[in-house]
Amino acid sequence: MSSKKVCVEDAMSSDSYQLADGMVTVAEGIQLAKKHNVEALIINKRHDDDEYGLVMLSDIAKEVLAKDRSPERVNLYEIMTKPVLTVKPTMDVKYCARLFERLGIHTAPVVKNEKLLGMVDYTQMVFKQAEE
Repeated sequence: MSSKKVCVEDAMSSDSYQLADGMVTVAEGIQLAKKHNVEALIINKRHDDDEYGLVMLSDIAKEVLAKDRSPERVNLYEIMTKPVLTVKPTMDVKYCARLFERLGIHTAPVVKNEKLLGMVDYTQMVFKQAEE
């Protein structure tokens, strides 16, 4: 691997998530994720002072399926992580990887000036760093 700096924006993906409203049911969220072939639903801000939320398919498995809750009766806002940790597009991937390790997470939305740009995860960071 080279010593060239790789930024989060170089490794992020703009098609690995789908935006959703927190009032959507888990059943609808599953269909949305399936339709767009994604594992992450970013819950949109409800107003300017709000924060993004995040629901991973693994959250649905843990919080709905494993607890025998009805996907038609649970809304995404009930199981989302909010506020979700976001990272800047200019952050070096080595620092992003360290942050993920320290916090025990594996993916995060990339935000610049309060605007969602994409998502980054360990796999994307490793593959991009290996290219350089």
